[in-house]
Amino acid sequence: METKAAGMLYNPAAWQVIAVAVIFLVTYAFVITDKINRAVAALAGAFLILVLGILDLRYAFTEAVGWRVIMLLIGMMLLVGILNRAGVIPYIAIKLAQWVKGSSWKIFILLIALTGISSAFLDNVTIMLLVIPVTMSITKLLKLNPYPFIFAEIAASNIGGAATLIGDPVNMIIGSANKQLTFNAFIIHLGPVSLFILIVTIGLFLFVYRKHFKPTHKSKEASELMKLSASSYIKNRPLMIKSVVVFLLTIIAFTLHSALGIEPAAIALGSAALLMVIGLKRKEAEIAFRMVDWGTILFFIGLFIMVAGLSATNWTNQIALVVLQMTSGNVDIASLLLLWISGVASATMDNVPFVTAMVPVIQAMGAELGLSAGQMEPLWWSLSLGANLGSNGTLIGASANVIAAGLALREGKSFHFRAFLKVGAPIALMSLLVSTAYVYFILIP
Repeated sequence: METKAAGMLYNPAAWQVIAVAVIFLVTYAFVITDKINRAVAALAGAFLILVLGILDLRYAFTEAVGWRVIMLLIGMMLLVGILNRAGVIPYIAIKLAQWVKGSSWKIFILLIALTGISSAFLDNVTIMLLVIPVTMSITKLLKLNPYPFIFAEIAASNIGGAATLIGDPVNMIIGSANKQLTFNAFIIHLGPVSLFILIVTIGLFLFVYRKHFKPTHKSKEASELMKLSASSYIKNRPLMIKSVVVFLLTIIAFTLHSALGIEPAAIALGSAALLMVIGLKRKEAEIAFRMVDWGTILFFIGLFIMVAGLSATNWTNQIALVVLQMTSGNVDIASLLLLWISGVASATMDNVPFVTAMVPVIQAMGAELGLSAGQMEPLWWSLSLGANLGSNGTLIGASANVIAAGLALREGKSFHFRAFLKVGAPIALMSLLVSTAYVYFILIP
């Protein structure tokens, strides 16, 4: 068995091939069951890959780790952390609720729409951290059942995250693997179907939970909501203004990054640095650095190294060959098959490690069939849609799902795996069916 790594032919021993598979599966088991911190599990797996000589340290850190993804994540986490510190998202949510005068179904639509749209431009885990506490506060004031709101917000965050390059780590990984998949390309190809699915999802939730949206706009609770001061969420008004301006400039720069010739990762880091220079004092900057989820960053680094180990021992090429045999080398069929494989897999495990593992598989398929970057695009779009939309299937499908459940539990409103499954699985199934039609009729040339 022979593969090529770092420009050199590499001949792994049989025991190394087996060892990589065992390390990867055991690490996956720890990540899925949450028995060990996922960052610790990934780093331990990466360490074993290195210590067993499957990859050398230089190759691991110069070639295996997707530094574009890492830098983009760090930059966006800094930006979002400062936005959070300024209180922008809670302020908007309260203002929207007051704008509709406490009408329960209007608040529902606005919060879900805000969650979905915000998740297209901000990390959806952060959106959960911002939106769920506001939702719990509003539903408590109006004495509403919070579960329809929470379930719909989880779904909306994953759907919205599918629309752009920066909406979800999954898309960042895919974009890093193919430079032709720019910020604009994601919006053009995945934005329309994501928006359509979001609208359908809101409609389905309104229908299923129609009895829960009782008239509240004239109630005592609505009156209390109207008295709530949205401005109290803004702790630093100058910082709020600066953070909003810099964030909007960042989105514009993402849109124009191809014309500007600047990588999205550089834009994110540059924007974060600019905001910290003009908006934060020295001690505040140190606080901002603590807002970065370094556990997630280390998790990605470990995961990249483990996946490179799979590639170096030819596992990804073998998986690619199996998919090719199943589809007889037909890219159209392969795209649809990949959509459903990624959808089902992402419902049963965290979608980030799954997509990280699938990237070299798709690259190997393209090389095997001699496909150009343009011809491979339907495969990438299918992977993105399946991984993002399928993660609504279960409570462990995405980090945002678990975060939302934890926040609800903190407020004394816990819900179990099966409760979410009854709602999430039909939404995931509907999303995948719509995506199947969209991929077949629109994305496949």
